[in-house]
Amino acid sequence: MDHKKFNTPAGRVFDVVNLIILGAMALVMIVPFIYVIAGSFASEYELSTRPFFLWPKEISFEAYKTIFATPAFLRSLLVTIGITIASTIVQLFFTFTFAYPLSRRHLKGRNLFLNMVIFCMLFSGGMIPTFLVIKGLGLIDSYWAMILPGAISPFNFMIIKNSFQDMPVELEESAKMDGCTEIGILWKIFLPLSKPIIATFTLFYAVGTWNDFMTPLLYINDSSKWPIQLLLRQITMSSAGLNGLETTLDPNYVPPEQGMKFAVIVVATLPILIFYPFLQKHFTKGMMVGSVKG
Repeated sequence: MDHKKFNTPAGRVFDVVNLIILGAMALVMIVPFIYVIAGSFASEYELSTRPFFLWPKEISFEAYKTIFATPAFLRSLLVTIGITIASTIVQLFFTFTFAYPLSRRHLKGRNLFLNMVIFCMLFSGGMIPTFLVIKGLGLIDSYWAMILPGAISPFNFMIIKNSFQDMPVELEESAKMDGCTEIGILWKIFLPLSKPIIATFTLFYAVGTWNDFMTPLLYINDSSKWPIQLLLRQITMSSAGLNGLETTLDPNYVPPEQGMKFAVIVVATLPILIFYPFLQKHFTKGMMVGSVKG
């Protein structure tokens, strides 16, 4: 490739403009989150007197002390962690086991099932029919209501199916000659070669489940089964914050209302930020595999 044409005045101006635009976009997204982190460690007085800051004048842990002394918060955090792990495992299992057979061109009835999946990508049942199905199955106020409805994503299924379909046929043929079953081919050959895909969709599914707000809002009425997102909604919408919820603190203790809201947001976001770097090296490659060929 000739790099000289990129080293022209116009090319340098283009690079500078790109850097400025991307830098501005990064600041717009990062600065508010830094403010939330700083606010979670600030005192109530500083939050009420300083409209904006990126570093508190005095470090205070009162907000974190309050939320971690609240059983409702700890319970909702554990519920969210459990639901995220279970839902991610279920989604990966069903998506991959559904994508593998439909990636085999010789499968009878394959086109019918693929057309059904494409139809589901374009049309959905809607909120009310879905609610009636969940209610009819007796899943209201059940953790399964947050796991089963999203067991297979049609869009993610198509990408995974294409990645399986693009793998060399010789691998499958040689495995069958060695006496390997279809399940053995999937488990011993296709899945080990699909680590970037697995890492990518593990991240997608985990983040989607962790941040899911609408599903528990519709199907979970029991506050003891609320995930962190619903509790976060109650705290941020209520002027009393965690007041009214049971805590292990002194009954006369006045919680830091504004700082506590910031602290809950930080705690709810932090696990995903910690989880992402472990899968980041596979993320870019996994996004490209299976995204071109049909």
